[in-house]
Amino acid sequence: MPAAANTAKSARKFHFISGMPRSGSTLLAAILNQNPRFRAGMTSPLADIMGVVIAEASSKNDFSFAVSDDQRVAMLRGLVESFYAGQADAGVVFDTSRLWCSRMQLLDTLLPGAKVIACVRELSWVLDSMERLVRKQPVAVSKVFRFDTNTTVYSRIEALTDPRGMVGFAFQATKDAFYGQYAPGHLLVLTYESLVRNPSAAMRAVYQFIGEPWFEHDFDHIAYNADEFDARVGMPGLHTVRPKLEPIERTSILPREIFSRFVHESFWMDPKNNVSQVPIV
Repeated sequence: MPAAANTAKSARKFHFISGMPRSGSTLLAAILNQNPRFRAGMTSPLADIMGVVIAEASSKNDFSFAVSDDQRVAMLRGLVESFYAGQADAGVVFDTSRLWCSRMQLLDTLLPGAKVIACVRELSWVLDSMERLVRKQPVAVSKVFRFDTNTTVYSRIEALTDPRGMVGFAFQATKDAFYGQYAPGHLLVLTYESLVRNPSAAMRAVYQFIGEPWFEHDFDHIAYNADEFDARVGMPGLHTVRPKLEPIERTSILPREIFSRFVHESFWMDPKNNVSQVPIV
């Protein structure tokens, strides 16, 4: 490999977007992509592929005795580099997955300088947003609910908030990262409310966190969609971003008992919980 390519490769930085669904991760990626030095996107398969490699290099495989920890680290680090090899013009790459918050120690081992941005939103409104997507498709069924056509808002909320559900896992993973030993210096909690209501201040906090010079973003002309992916999971609009960033006031469509059940789950809002002094925007 030419020396110049080696230099560019070594200078590239990797950061990670994680957190809860319907909380601004796709919006954040769309904004970051306005910076020509950055590359960001919706959920990528990198974390899942990495999980398969970890499993196959462990005792699940009878030949794992021939794989040392140093080899595992080299393989996994190389996987990150190789996955984005086709975007050599990007100085900073942001990979998005709900899994990253549950793998803070792994990221610290592979890429000690990497940062994780956890996008969060009040849980009641996350569930409200998911239910709105479901109701937009009355003649279709989603992979999110295992293609079950016999559901109610109550069973859908239970499925979503199950520890292995789309929302439940992400919520617990975010808590894992927030309370974990690798949070200081590595984790930023970015609230959906701040990103929508004051995007300039929120993004400046992101830039300060990752140590990058400020880029003037256009919050009135944001472009991003993942129509093909959303159609595959049976939730059109799941990753659609409105062109103009502005808050929208609305009344919840959830039954009051469901909305009230989750209204006090925003652990990041209580200063007593933030023993590691994780920056919260």
